[in-house]
Amino acid sequence: MSHHHTHKKAKKGDGSHESHHEAHQLFRTHKSHNSSVAGHVKPPHKVPGIEVGPATGVIYIMDRAMANGYYYGNPEWSNLGQGAPEVGHIPGATPKPTSLNFEEFGEGIHEYAPTAGYKPLREAVADYYNREFRQGNKKKYGAENICIVPGGRAGLSRIAACLGKINVGYSVPVYSAYENTLGAFNSFVSIPNQTDEVHGYRVTPEQIDKEVKDRGLSCWLMSNPNNPTGTMMRGEELQRLVEVFKGRGATLIADEFYSWYDHEGPLGGAISAAEYVEDPNEDPIVLIDGLTKNWRCPGWRICWVVGPKELVSALAAAGSWSEGGASHPMQCLALQMMTADRCKQDRLALQKHFRMKRDHCLKRLASMGLEVKVPPQATFYIWVSLADLPPPINSGLTFAEEALKEKVCLTPGIFFDINPSKRRNIVDSPCEAFVRLSFGPPLEELDRGLDGIERLIKKAKSGHPDVGTNYKPHKEDEHHDNVHAAPSSGS
Repeated sequence: MSHHHTHKKAKKGDGSHESHHEAHQLFRTHKSHNSSVAGHVKPPHKVPGIEVGPATGVIYIMDRAMANGYYYGNPEWSNLGQGAPEVGHIPGATPKPTSLNFEEFGEGIHEYAPTAGYKPLREAVADYYNREFRQGNKKKYGAENICIVPGGRAGLSRIAACLGKINVGYSVPVYSAYENTLGAFNSFVSIPNQTDEVHGYRVTPEQIDKEVKDRGLSCWLMSNPNNPTGTMMRGEELQRLVEVFKGRGATLIADEFYSWYDHEGPLGGAISAAEYVEDPNEDPIVLIDGLTKNWRCPGWRICWVVGPKELVSALAAAGSWSEGGASHPMQCLALQMMTADRCKQDRLALQKHFRMKRDHCLKRLASMGLEVKVPPQATFYIWVSLADLPPPINSGLTFAEEALKEKVCLTPGIFFDINPSKRRNIVDSPCEAFVRLSFGPPLEELDRGLDGIERLIKKAKSGHPDVGTNYKPHKEDEHHDNVHAAPSSGS
């Protein structure tokens, strides 16, 4: 009997356990995992007193890819696991800046920038929100409402550092770094709300209102549009949500990094809760965005938090003892990205290009028998259910390991679950039978990856004895010295 027939489809109560799956055991024995498994005790770190924290899904899968021979820029591989958009020119977009004249900014450009950010950039970001979302509102955002931060996670970390002893709610599946970022601070309690495929991974303003009231939440953190499912709240529904927080005395923290990646609304539009904020300094609405996704400049590490000026003052203070702020020259360069004409042209080009890629991927996945029941309304992710595939590739961790054999990186769904598999049997996680596919890369790389997925499904259905086993061992620590190592960031 071939190896893959020994795996049972993971269903609650059927006796299936993660110990039966080689991919699950690899996950448990990875250096970043806090728990031990039978026969494996986590060794102490080589540097006394140091303990490796949990890795995000992207870091885990890139470590596994490098164990399989991947290196950054390898033309044989397709990286559909990392949450980054293609950064090269796309049809209709404005060419990106190629130089910065330091003399224009004087010697001050070499100084530290304020921890709240370079004031002209803060003003440009405020102008962007007023222009795009607040034309009819007399109360505008100003520089005092903007805090420039070195990346989205830095923004989240500063916010988390300012939270008191409170309850914070959010829905899952959700961006895998939330748990790591929030878990680094012990002053508050994180309370998840599970969404599911049957209800389209949606959570309504009324459900959030009930969660806030019943659980005594002081904050709700949401990814809108959502990473990894591609769902989003918009229009009148988003307005109702803003009203919930204005009336409840609680704060909404909205991660809006994919606000331009709208695949269903009118071309050229964008989504932001800023549209429904009445008073920027009174309404408890906090927004996070940046050049990473919408402007397709993830390596610039220029992002921002938008909110009441008292919050921005607290965030600036947090920045003074944490990461110290964003690069001063890159903030000066970012001014070129914020002009009205560029934003309008680039957003239109982006939506045309990524809608095409989304439709192309969905069509190819359907031809392989992978019907996506909840197609993404936004983002550049597809939340792919493996439930209809034969064992063992109906497991996200196993499917991702098999994809690595075909030189394709995918992110297992387990990483978008709350507290991923530290407390419970992995096969019981509602996210375990999923992978997240990113259609961020260029079309040629996408097709190369989709070809690999097609091969692995055919291989599994043919009963090949190699499926579900013979995975490469972890390549401990070597990649840290590897000049070809993959970028460490990515959603």
